[in-house]
Amino acid sequence: MSNWKTAYRSFYYEKAEEPEDVVLQPANTALLIIDIQNTYLEVPAETSEANRWAPFFERMNNTVIPNTARLAEFARSKGVEVMYARIACLTEDGRDRSLSQKKPGFNYLLLPKDQTQSQIVSELTPQGDEITVLKTTDSALTGTNLRLMLNNMGITNVIVAGIFTDQCISSTVRSLADESFNVLVVDDCCAAATMKLHRHELEIINMIYCHVVQLEDMEGFFPS
Repeated sequence: MSNWKTAYRSFYYEKAEEPEDVVLQPANTALLIIDIQNTYLEVPAETSEANRWAPFFERMNNTVIPNTARLAEFARSKGVEVMYARIACLTEDGRDRSLSQKKPGFNYLLLPKDQTQSQIVSELTPQGDEITVLKTTDSALTGTNLRLMLNNMGITNVIVAGIFTDQCISSTVRSLADESFNVLVVDDCCAAATMKLHRHELEIINMIYCHVVQLEDMEGFFPS
């Protein structure tokens, strides 16, 4: 088992006491999988750009997607609510998008909700009546009714997986923490464009907005 209690300590928490054991009850816990969509697994046509992104694709295909699939199956086996968020606009021209998704650059995202690129990858297809929220913001709470649904279902603990660690994951985690949800971020079910960005962001959000844990830790958080 990993030592999640001492890992990913920022300057602020270098000397802090170890956190208490995590105990999760399935009835008030949800797994939220964020933005693992087809568009982010498309290899750029330009060779140098494809090479630049190669470590990200390797982590996604060999670690994040298979681990998140295992996490989802584990959650279902425990009776934990499995939920999804994906970036998708309701209009074809994207006029309903937030400003951050209209600006030029990497975050320019025109992903109409029915477009293939905007769909969740096939390995993580929602099962049965599992809920998917559509967002045009980084935070899955800010631009959706996710907060209301979590409250309606009596959810107080949210396990987070997905991409990108330093963007939509971080923004959602901060929003959840501000709304007094207990949040766990599963390190090996998340990715940023680079491992440096990924690790740095986990250090920033750990201990204050969430606890950063590993997939292997999850079994120990639920009563046997």
